[in-house]
Amino acid sequence: MFNFVVVPPRSPHPPIWLLGLGLWPLGVNGALLLITMPQLLAAEHTPAGRIAAITSMALAPGFISFLLAPLLDWGLSRRTWAVIFTLATGLGSMAAFLFVSRLGLLPWFFFASNLGAYLVSAACGGWFGELVGREKQGALGSWLAAVNIASGGLAAIVAIPLFRDLPTPLGAIALGGLNLLALPLLITTPCPPADARLAREGFAAFARDVWRIVKRPIVLWTLLLFISPATAFALTNSLSGFAAEFHTSEAMAGLLGGTGVTLAGILGSLLVPRLGGGLRPRVRYILLGLLGAAFSFLLIGLPRTPALFGAALLGENLFQAAAFAVSNIIALNTLGKDNPLAATQFGLLFASSSVPLTYMQMIDGAAFADHGLQGGLFVDAAITALSCLALALVLWGFRAAVRQAEAI
Repeated sequence: MFNFVVVPPRSPHPPIWLLGLGLWPLGVNGALLLITMPQLLAAEHTPAGRIAAITSMALAPGFISFLLAPLLDWGLSRRTWAVIFTLATGLGSMAAFLFVSRLGLLPWFFFASNLGAYLVSAACGGWFGELVGREKQGALGSWLAAVNIASGGLAAIVAIPLFRDLPTPLGAIALGGLNLLALPLLITTPCPPADARLAREGFAAFARDVWRIVKRPIVLWTLLLFISPATAFALTNSLSGFAAEFHTSEAMAGLLGGTGVTLAGILGSLLVPRLGGGLRPRVRYILLGLLGAAFSFLLIGLPRTPALFGAALLGENLFQAAAFAVSNIIALNTLGKDNPLAATQFGLLFASSSVPLTYMQMIDGAAFADHGLQGGLFVDAAITALSCLALALVLWGFRAAVRQAEAI
C-alpha cells in the first residue's frame, strides 16, 4: 500500500481551471487515436476497413471502463490510481507509435492507452468532485470538458510534425509523453487516503457496496439521461465528410475542422453551460438537446454554401461541447458528500455518456448512405428531439410525484 503524497483532505486545492487537467490524457489520447493514427495508416496505404477496425477496438474502453472503475476506490488513493493510469496511457500511446506497422498489436496498445485515459478521468472526477464542493462543481464540469477538447486540438496540431520530424524513436516517445503533462498537478493536488473500510473488506462485500451505489434512483435516472440520444450530436463526426456538398475546399474544411472546432468546443464548454444558470443542470441538458435538434432541422432547407458549412460544423461542435460540460456537472452533482465510491460512480456515468455517440453514429451513417445529407440531418434531428421530449415528460412526471408525496 503506498501513496505519492499524503495531504489532509481539507487542504486548499488548485484553481478550478487547473483541475480541468484531470481530463488532459483523455483529450490527448483521443486525438492521437482518432486523428493522428488514421492519418499515418492511410499514408502507408492501409485499407480503410482495417483502419476502422483498429479504431473501433481501441475505442471499446469508452464503454467498458466502468467495469474497472470500482478499483479506483479500493486499496489505493485516487491520486495513486490517477498517476498509475496516466503512466499507462502514456506508455500505451508510445508503444502504438513505436510499432505503428504492427497492425496486429496496434489496437491492443491503443486499447490499453484509452482504458488508462478513461480511468484517469473517473479517478479525477471522483477526487476533484469531492475536493471542490458542490458550489464549484459547475465550473469544474465546464473546465473538464474544455481541457478535454483543448488538449485534443493541441495534440492533433503537433502530433504529425513531432512524429515525422523527430528521429526514431524520439517521435513516438514525445507523443506518449504528451499524455503525461498533467502529472505535476496530480502529484501535488490534495487527496484523502483510500477509505479504510473499503480497503479492508473482501471482494464480495465491496461488490455489494458498488451495487448499492449503482441502484440509487439518482444514478439510474442519470444513466437513462446519458444513454439516451438527447445530446449525442453525432453529426460532429459526419459533417466534415460533406464539405464538397457545401462547395468548401479541403483547406478550408481542414482549418474549420481543426482550429475552428477546437475554439468552438472551448467556447461551448465554458460559456454555454453558464446560460440559464437558474435552471437545474438536467433541464439545461434537455434544452441543449432541443436547441441542437432545432439547429439541425434549420440546416436542411438552407442553401449549401461554404459559410453554412462553417456555421453547421462549428455550431454542432459548440452544442456538443456544451452538452459534455453539463453532463460532467450532472455526474459531479450526483456524488454527494464524502462518498467513498465517488470515482466508481463518476466512472460509470462518464462511460455511459459515450454510448449514444456510437449508436447514433451508426444510425446517422445509415441515414446519410440511404437518403443523403438532408436525410441524415432529418433523422438525427428527429431522434434527438423525440428523445428530449420523452425525457422532459419523464422528468416532469418524476417531479410531480415527488411534490404529491411531500403534500401527503
